[in-house]
Amino acid sequence: MTEEMSVALLADRGIVEVEGSDAADFLQSLLTNDIDQAAPDRAIFAGLLTPQGKIVFDFLVYAPGPNLFWLDCPAEFTADITKRLNLYKLRAKVAVTDRSSEMIVGAALPGSAAASKARAVLADPRHPRLPRRAVIAAADITRDTETEAGALAAYHATRIALCVPEGGRDYLYGEVFPHEVCYDLLGGADFDKGCYVGQEVVSRMHHRGIAKTRIAGVRGSPPLPAMGTEITGGEYPVGQFGSSAGELGIALIRLDRAEESATHGIPLRAGDTILTLRRPDWANYEVPASEAAT
Repeated sequence: MTEEMSVALLADRGIVEVEGSDAADFLQSLLTNDIDQAAPDRAIFAGLLTPQGKIVFDFLVYAPGPNLFWLDCPAEFTADITKRLNLYKLRAKVAVTDRSSEMIVGAALPGSAAASKARAVLADPRHPRLPRRAVIAAADITRDTETEAGALAAYHATRIALCVPEGGRDYLYGEVFPHEVCYDLLGGADFDKGCYVGQEVVSRMHHRGIAKTRIAGVRGSPPLPAMGTEITGGEYPVGQFGSSAGELGIALIRLDRAEESATHGIPLRAGDTILTLRRPDWANYEVPASEAAT
């Protein structure tokens, strides 16, 4: 697909390509989502898990052509993702290649610089108000570091306002389960597909409804604390802070502990910053003492 469009380049994203006659079956046996739902006009969100069900990596998956998939993933992990997938390859007829030097990920943001010949332009499957994603040949782009940094900040401000978490920014890979970061609500898992690595744990959490930790938006006086800062209610840990933009942020919250703090009138703090919780508009769970995220 070729389309003229204006995009903001996302310098923190990269592309890992999976190509070959076994590519679909290969990814279907590994990822949390149904790879058959990826199409030239439709992206999916999916994760790769440990056998114990924790997220190793996650990505948006594009299927621009037959037996061809692009994984839109954090740029700092493209080499690790390529290596990990090659370990699973065994005799499968697939080639896994880091294409980040050849293809650039962008997002359609108002006022962004023009970039032509986008190879794929797709809606972000996690939220209808997130910008459309694009994959553009690096050769078709004139890089401007200062403009790029501003565009990247604008994209993440949009994402954070919508309370859509991102691996490496709002949670650490290897430490969380898919339900804790709301794969079930953000389209990251298919609960009817066949087996994949970690599937039993994900299925059990889904059917038992045992996820006590969930994503919440937060509001506080900037500058907000760094990722990983502990959120407390009095003396007790309640969650961990993720990414932020201005006065808004995203956090992993133990809902039961947040409820207890709210019941006793104890404010939540991250360092010296008092936080107000925000309930995502896509959430099907209650966030104690929260305001609606819009």
